[in-house]
Amino acid sequence: MIESEIEISEDLVRDLLREQHPDLAGLPIREVAGGWGNQMWRLGNELAVRMQRMDKTPDLQLKERRWLPTLAPHLPLPIPVPLRDGAPSERFPKIWTVMTWVDGTPLDHGSITCGDHAAETLAGFLRALHVEAPADAPTASDFGAHPEHCTDGFEHFFQAAAPADLAAEIRAVWGEAVAAPGWEGPPVWVHGDLHPANVVVADGTLAGVVDFGALFAGDPAWDLAAAWLLLPAGGAARFFDSYAQADEAAVRRARGLAAMKSLFLMSMGWAGDRGLPGGKSNWGPAGRSALDRVLAGP
Repeated sequence: MIESEIEISEDLVRDLLREQHPDLAGLPIREVAGGWGNQMWRLGNELAVRMQRMDKTPDLQLKERRWLPTLAPHLPLPIPVPLRDGAPSERFPKIWTVMTWVDGTPLDHGSITCGDHAAETLAGFLRALHVEAPADAPTASDFGAHPEHCTDGFEHFFQAAAPADLAAEIRAVWGEAVAAPGWEGPPVWVHGDLHPANVVVADGTLAGVVDFGALFAGDPAWDLAAAWLLLPAGGAARFFDSYAQADEAAVRRARGLAAMKSLFLMSMGWAGDRGLPGGKSNWGPAGRSALDRVLAGP
């Protein structure tokens, strides 16, 4: 378990349910491995409890509470839908939320074997998500900027994880993204953080999307990067053919962002191999394979 100020245990989760949602307190509870900003606990067969852990503010969960019930009916894949609010208390001075459980295996612990189906499924999901957002939708923060404004982040992950023999190719892809024209359309809904731990798979294809804490209205290229991060070799071309809404500039921005995110996954894997807090060893191979796909092109 990742260390936090308060140890979150099964007993704590059950006590909080008894205090605030006693009708749910008798359901089986089991910890879900993974997570960083929030920790998930499976509640019965159909629910989950999302506990604020390393996130310094409740803003991300509050954003999910506000917008996911509105988005879910319009999306072709299951996403978690908040059902009950958990308020801070003396036992646990942070927020928590009871949500629907999205069934499947996280991709960082699974695989996609039906590549064409997964590419078309991802394209259909993002076409449905990438619609003009309302005026009061959340704006981009750490996620969502044009690549030219993400150079510090890119350099950090590049220095941490870029293989020396691929450095020039990686910088070339990033340079094309930085030079690409920006998004000129209206701000659309963007998940913002699509990587292998934030989607689930079943029967060899995509089965659901989770963790909308980065949700914002802005440039869809941040999601289009998932064509390389999630899909097997060759899947990006099939994805963009099916998505059919990305111009050349968007593809260039997305490919550069995919390179940066691949390096992020590799750096997290490096940290996990060394037992550092928050590190995830299984993200390293996922990031390296994604990087290879990025460098191979669309």
